Amino acid sequence: MFFPPFASESCGIVLLFFFVARFRTWFSRSVSGDIAGGIACIEEGIQEYRATGRTLTMPFLLTLKAEALHLAGRVSEALEAIREAEALVERFEERWWDAELHRLRGIFLAALGAEEAQIEASFCEAIRTAKQQKSVSLMQRAEATYAEYRRQKASGSAGRGFRLALW
Repeated sequence: MFFPPFASESCGIVLLFFFVARFRTWFSRSVSGDIAGGIACIEEGIQEYRATGRTLTMPFLLTLKAEALHLAGRVSEALEAIREAEALVERFEERWWDAELHRLRGIFLAALGAEEAQIEASFCEAIRTAKQQKSVSLMQRAEATYAEYRRQKASGSAGRGFRLALW
């Protein structure tokens, strides 16, 4: 799909909303059972969005890809998508979704059986970032995930692998 360059920033915002709506549809497809089809659509959409030269919301779009990859059991690839998103956050200083990136990194590291210190640091950074940004919803989300991680760790159920909810 070809999108011509836009003369005004307001047109760019319209394009952004168009892409976000499409991504949500594709992500819904992933969580509804067609994971492979959803991932393919998300990857295609990311390619199309990159072709516009825009970077706004790319970290968010990469989190959708990461979540779909995680649902498909492709956790290493999910973690790589999060790392790519984090690099974009650092490069362009688009930090509004930063807390969620840290939370998801913690989930994926736990699923991979990474070192406890890395997992804990990710969840703590998610909580700290959300508090700093005064984002109550992201803070509560990070705190709930971290509490579930600690509960599973304490109960010994982690021996079978951590099963932390994405949402």
